[in-house]
Amino acid sequence: MQALAAAPAPAPRRQVLVGTAFACVAGTMLVGGMLAVWLVIRDRAIAAEGTWVPPDVTIPEVPSNIMLISFLALVVFAQWAVYAARRGERSSAALALGATGLVAIAVVNAQAFVYSQMGLPIADTAYGPMFYAVTGVFLVLMVVGLAFTVVTAFRVLGGRSDGDVVAAHALYWYFMAAAFGAIWLIVYVTK
Repeated sequence: MQALAAAPAPAPRRQVLVGTAFACVAGTMLVGGMLAVWLVIRDRAIAAEGTWVPPDVTIPEVPSNIMLISFLALVVFAQWAVYAARRGERSSAALALGATGLVAIAVVNAQAFVYSQMGLPIADTAYGPMFYAVTGVFLVLMVVGLAFTVVTAFRVLGGRSDGDVVAAHALYWYFMAAAFGAIWLIVYVTK
């Protein structure tokens, strides 16, 4: 008597989406921890010196507000890509991913403009290193998001996306929008 062969193992499902969710949780802890350190150092500096932001430094508020508003468009475009990819509309998904990438580049450009307008020295006060550390981590996360957008666009254009990669891509940009909302409030508004 012969036994039947074992069935093949089921294919793993939603690995990219689950991995992106874990990365977003890790990023939330990173940004949250950095903002907590920002608040502690700010309170200590105000208690010791009476001020946090150096008097000769002005924070340009218009570009920081534009960055915040840009994230609204960014997540709309990312969700549009999910909508189009789930329906098999590759050209619409590619257009949405391209728009997502362009808005992300605009956000990076706005942050670079903030750096150039502030002219903040890094070593004079505690504010400089903290400002560059928090916003620098934000820029690194933006570059990661741009790379994710490029990879997702290539997968969509190549016909190799089942929608989960695009959904993971949108999840990452939702995380970035929330992270920048917190950075905007603590770093740019409350100073």
